[in-house]
Amino acid sequence: MTTTNAQILLASRPDGEPTLDNFRLVETPIPTIGDGQVLVRNRFLSLDPYMRGRMSDAKSYAAPQPLDQVMLGGTAGEVVESRDPGFAAGDQVVGFGGWQQYVVVTPSRGGLQKVDTTHVPLSAYLGPVGMPGVTAWYGLTRIIAPKAGETVVVSAASGAVGSVVGQLAKLRGARAVGIAGGPTKCGYVVDELGFDACVDYKAHREVRDLARALKEACPDGIDGDFENVGGTILDAIMLRANAFARVALCGMIAGYNGAPIPMAMPQLLLTNRMKLEGFIVSEHMDAWPAALQELGGLVATGKLRYTETIAEGLEAAPEAFLGLLRGRNLGKQLVRLS
Repeated sequence: MTTTNAQILLASRPDGEPTLDNFRLVETPIPTIGDGQVLVRNRFLSLDPYMRGRMSDAKSYAAPQPLDQVMLGGTAGEVVESRDPGFAAGDQVVGFGGWQQYVVVTPSRGGLQKVDTTHVPLSAYLGPVGMPGVTAWYGLTRIIAPKAGETVVVSAASGAVGSVVGQLAKLRGARAVGIAGGPTKCGYVVDELGFDACVDYKAHREVRDLARALKEACPDGIDGDFENVGGTILDAIMLRANAFARVALCGMIAGYNGAPIPMAMPQLLLTNRMKLEGFIVSEHMDAWPAALQELGGLVATGKLRYTETIAEGLEAAPEAFLGLLRGRNLGKQLVRLS
């Protein structure tokens, strides 16, 4: 085994859209583990939109990513050395190992979980059977709570979270309508994931134009919105919302680079008696066991479909992350570590 650990640090905070200059690749020695610790070799690194928010030091629900330290992020890998009785070399694990090849973990402090890869691939524990999947499950089942026959709209429908939301809605008898960018992504959402329709927001840039496209895709109006984007998309959805519609506010990608995202017609919240609830899935750990049980079963039996966009090598992580923020990925964005 090598004695060197490659790491990517946050070198500077972005001013507007992030660039490659905000990251720095370094090499450090692999530390020696002590009693109660394990050494994990990360095989997959998860890239997620929330990381953009942590790169800033503005007020948020989570502490900022510290400068000159390893970028934070979810990982999946294997134990290569253990001095903890609960783990052995060769165990497949998921945790929060960050943008690096190796990480030392003290399992008694939490943050490391053994997983079974017999029927669920290791990488899926960072996607549909991990944080993105649980995010989709919680927002749909606990906030939108769709009834059979209702219509649920999902923005960023081809992404890691949105793709799961629509499939879960279909399994509960609802009509699923996605919003995605471009004909390729919209085709994937309908043809591969089984959504009933998908609206291309790139072909409908103006609020009223997008609202007309949603009216065609949702002739009975919108009962639930799983919102990942905000801005113009949320405005258009509100124009088509039914009375007592529910909005699970998961992300506001439209504002991740610091641009203001005003709501054009907030009065519709009152007119339609809408429920809008923001949530952070890590604050609802009580829901994770039920969510993971359902999601794991669906993936293992092939009833939940997913796609991965995989960049090769740790050095590719910054470029892949910038691509994620620009919507270049399809499904879950991962980095496979060599």
